[in-house]
Amino acid sequence: MTFELKCDELRELVENGGQLIDVRSHLEYSQGALKNAVNIPLETIPHNTNTIDKSKPVMLYCVSGMRARAVKQFLESLGFNYVYNLGGISQLAHC
Repeated sequence: MTFELKCDELRELVENGGQLIDVRSHLEYSQGALKNAVNIPLETIPHNTNTIDKSKPVMLYCVSGMRARAVKQFLESLGFNYVYNLGGISQLAHC
């Protein structure tokens, strides 16, 4: 729901080591995802935070932005500073 970055900013962050994370289910991810996105479904995030680098920007997306928002809040509560909710995948198709 919240697209906090412009497409060129998103591309630049990914090119410079930013982490693009798709928080949809494995099935949703298998049906199409953004280039360079890693799939960490919402329900597995608490068990996989060690795979996310706190020192690098984290960009999250799902279908509508709701799951991404929940993950953003969770990661921020753990001390992650650069977390972005990109919203839904359809909003990002043009990037």
